[in-house]
Amino acid sequence: MAILGAFSGAWALAVLLGLGILPAAGALSLDLYGFYSFAAALGWVAGNVYVARLRRHGRTARKRLLFAYFLGPPSLLYVIRSLAPRAAQQAAPFVPIYAFCVFGIFFLVPVTLRHVGMQETRASD
Repeated sequence: MAILGAFSGAWALAVLLGLGILPAAGALSLDLYGFYSFAAALGWVAGNVYVARLRRHGRTARKRLLFAYFLGPPSLLYVIRSLAPRAAQQAAPFVPIYAFCVFGIFFLVPVTLRHVGMQETRASD
């Protein structure tokens, strides 16, 4: 699973940036609207890819896929947030938590509605 390796690397980078070992604060000035929009889009894409992979692999790999697609992509959110200016990070310290919640909500929409699409497909056959 190459995607798991990529997200593991992104988590390692997020931890290094969060601890201040790699000083990169201020490298990216992204407003909160754009950041939350990215979190929503990332959650939506990750949820849809999870559903598509789940249909292909079946229930045998369900927990591994859920682990990879629900906990992997938020690493990108934490990396992007740690690149914001230090003053913006200190002014809004709960933004990463809220971004994870936005990601989770948009991830759960296709996951919870996956049975609806499958029922409509079966009914039309």
